[in-house]
Amino acid sequence: MATNDDLTDLTDRVRAFATDRQWEQFHTPKNLSMALAGEVGELLAELQWLTPEQSRTVMADPELGPRVRAEIGDVMIYLTRLADVLGVDLIEAANDKLTDSARRYPVEAARGSAAKRR
Repeated sequence: MATNDDLTDLTDRVRAFATDRQWEQFHTPKNLSMALAGEVGELLAELQWLTPEQSRTVMADPELGPRVRAEIGDVMIYLTRLADVLGVDLIEAANDKLTDSARRYPVEAARGSAAKRR
């Protein structure tokens, strides 16, 4: 499992990658959000026509598994870069969102239900 140090190291690496190539000028929140959406679309395309069971075992497929892993990596890179550019602490944002979701979806009311709650 990743730690805050791992995420900090990844953020630093992604930032350096962009800086070394002088890509900061292109890494606006709008552009990074669009790139992130594109990468999520590529991940979806890999899973699109799989059955639910095939999607659960996709990583065992010697051809498809590595492609899915690469797309997840792309998503993580763009998300990390977007958060860095916007000054968002990903761990804090995720923890805050989980806290809010726990409030909106208490176990007793949400167990076994996919219904959206406000």
